[in-house]
Amino acid sequence: MRDILVLYYTHHGATREMAQLVARGIEQAGACARLRTVPRVSAVCEATAPAIPAAGAPYAELRDLEECAGLALGSPTRFGNMAAPMKYFWDSTSGLWLKGTLAGKPAAVFTSTASLHGGQETTLISMMLPLLHHGMLIVGLPYTAPELLTTSTGGTPYGPSHHAGAASDLPVSEHERRLCIALGKRLAEIALRLSA
Repeated sequence: MRDILVLYYTHHGATREMAQLVARGIEQAGACARLRTVPRVSAVCEATAPAIPAAGAPYAELRDLEECAGLALGSPTRFGNMAAPMKYFWDSTSGLWLKGTLAGKPAAVFTSTASLHGGQETTLISMMLPLLHHGMLIVGLPYTAPELLTTSTGGTPYGPSHHAGAASDLPVSEHERRLCIALGKRLAEIALRLSA
């Protein structure tokens, strides 16, 4: 098991870009990144999404979680919490929880927010909660990553973050990019050691 699942939801594309950077770090560490996303949810009961998204990564299936050696989870911030589509996906994983499928696997989180103080850290923590219930081992970013001390954009020890701006048009900064790659490397190195 050398695959690290990079599971994300994106609305404007920044979280997808971060996921791709985390995946780059995973592959630099010698593991394989498996990029997956989740579909939007709707209040309309009959709303359906195509089986395959028009763009981006394929939709995640529970077997992606079963087959992974580790997980990087990314979501934009919605009022200091993960986005509803990501929460909806995790609400469907109780069968895996009952079997202990994810217990002992390392996991990390990342997010993008419209405002610099828009709940980056609470969103990261909200994503950790289902992972902890599944028995996963949370991997953060240590302050040995120099960008954590010098960034004026996003970045936290809980995981990488991106400040997208009110119009969601700010590019991922160089510090944010490096932190995403650093998290991917760290996660993959730990996953490879644990699965050896």
